[in-house]
Amino acid sequence: MMAAALIFAMLLLVWAGVLLAFAVPLAARWREPVLRQPVLIVESDDWGAGPLAQADALRRLAASLQRVRDRSGRPAVMTLGVVLDVPDGARIAAAGCTEYHALTLADARFDAVRAAMMDGIEAGVFAPQLHGQCHYWPPALLAAAQADADVRAWLTAVEPAATEDLPAHLQSRWVDASALPSRALAAAAIGQAAAAEAAGYRAVFGNAPQVAVATTFVWNDTVEAAWAQAGIEAVITPGRRATCRNARGQPDCVDATMLTGEQAPAGPTYLVRDVYFEPALGQPPQRLLEGLLARTRQGRACLVETHRFNFLQAPDASLAALETGLTAALAACPGLRFLSPLELARAVRERDPAWIESRLRPRVAAWRARLDEIPRFRRAAQLSGLALPLAWLERTA
Repeated sequence: MMAAALIFAMLLLVWAGVLLAFAVPLAARWREPVLRQPVLIVESDDWGAGPLAQADALRRLAASLQRVRDRSGRPAVMTLGVVLDVPDGARIAAAGCTEYHALTLADARFDAVRAAMMDGIEAGVFAPQLHGQCHYWPPALLAAAQADADVRAWLTAVEPAATEDLPAHLQSRWVDASALPSRALAAAAIGQAAAAEAAGYRAVFGNAPQVAVATTFVWNDTVEAAWAQAGIEAVITPGRRATCRNARGQPDCVDATMLTGEQAPAGPTYLVRDVYFEPALGQPPQRLLEGLLARTRQGRACLVETHRFNFLQAPDASLAALETGLTAALAACPGLRFLSPLELARAVRERDPAWIESRLRPRVAAWRARLDEIPRFRRAAQLSGLALPLAWLERTA
């Protein structure tokens, strides 16, 4: 009996050691709000200044989203990560590619694109959010163009450009990636640029931006502070913040991780977008459904990332895949609700009881479902035997 008691006491000490070693991420996932019902938001980036074919794509998207409605009768919501300008190729060419000139979303050439956006916003299927004044840092692009003929040709093209055609590292707005590894921008330059893009957004949409998502998910706390100053309430993230492009051109220098509902030092609420659905790349509708089911088990909203290129390069197949995925999501989760990111951010920030769970058992079940994502925790729990009481906890919650 004494031996058994000693073994059990040692086991408890081992379990306590594992829990103590992982106390910070375990506690963070306990504090993270748990949603009372499944929530799905389709997040789509890169819309705005660019190819004129966007107008038709946006109208077709709006019609498709209107056909899918949740139990409250609300249509599916897609965010539009808005880019406010592209190069004015003719003027840049006339300046010998030494000066940057912008073709803004307010230009008459984009009248049909803006009208399609506004109609979708009015219909409740589009939720615009700030993606950037442009999908690059203009001085970096000009510098790169001196040595890269393809970049130079892109900058000086007559037709409104598609930023998807740029090298990936040059699509980051908040670093100078003209040479790799990238270099940080001056804080004053970031502040001026953020203020200018907020003003540009207001000029187009009539109100200040309230949600921001950094191009290529490369940004830093200086950017967040400038966004907060401009009125941003929520920042869309992939759950971590990269602050540079490394020597291979990949996002790197991660200086922070975050969960939905956590607050940035500057004030905005973080939201996490980590389900990826790009139909033009062959990803099936099942991917959207699987992401929703997994996030629902975790008590989280499912923010699905997709991009403009799907609906320009393969419009028919991408629209069909999106509508099929949304319809399957409703069939699998009849209680599914569609929200905008701003509504979600406010609900989690205010712990709105209409959306946020307060009962113990559902919170425990959601917390247990989140634990496997903690690096090395699952293996530590299995090796120590802690996985057994955690499994019991999940079954009885």
